[in-house]
Amino acid sequence: MPAPVTLRPGRIEDVEAIHAALLRLSTHIGAQEEIQSTPDDLRRYGFGEKPAFSTLIAEIGGEFAGLCLHFPIFSTWMGRPGVYVQDLYVEDRFRGRRIGEKLLRRVAKECRAAGGAYLRLSVDTDNETAKAFYERLGIGWSSYEQVQKIVGDAFFAFADTPEE
Repeated sequence: MPAPVTLRPGRIEDVEAIHAALLRLSTHIGAQEEIQSTPDDLRRYGFGEKPAFSTLIAEIGGEFAGLCLHFPIFSTWMGRPGVYVQDLYVEDRFRGRRIGEKLLRRVAKECRAAGGAYLRLSVDTDNETAKAFYERLGIGWSSYEQVQKIVGDAFFAFADTPEE
């Protein structure tokens, strides 16, 4: 009988494992050159005085098996909080054990307990496996919205433009 999957909140001492998982995730989807974050960034923004995100870690037999990095969001249309899943990762050797599903269900359960009513995430447009996985869980595509973003120098210029 395989060892059970244990879920627990991420801790500051998990930062190196979390960052390594994010690097493997980026490699998995062919976007390793886009990762700019460092373990220090994760320490500062995830485990500092005002954490910008939370993590849920999956372990099997004490070994890192996966993670879900998420943060709270709010829908003005629903008038309810929700949760945004930024990253979901499962180690290759532990795939097929429903770890990703367990991570997402736990994050959703915690969100619901806090009054939340929805879960949102984005998927790389070429990641058909992930799309099928989320569809199987009932996490469907929004047909009425798309993600738009501004980053880096363009964001800084936008933010620094004086108000009229």
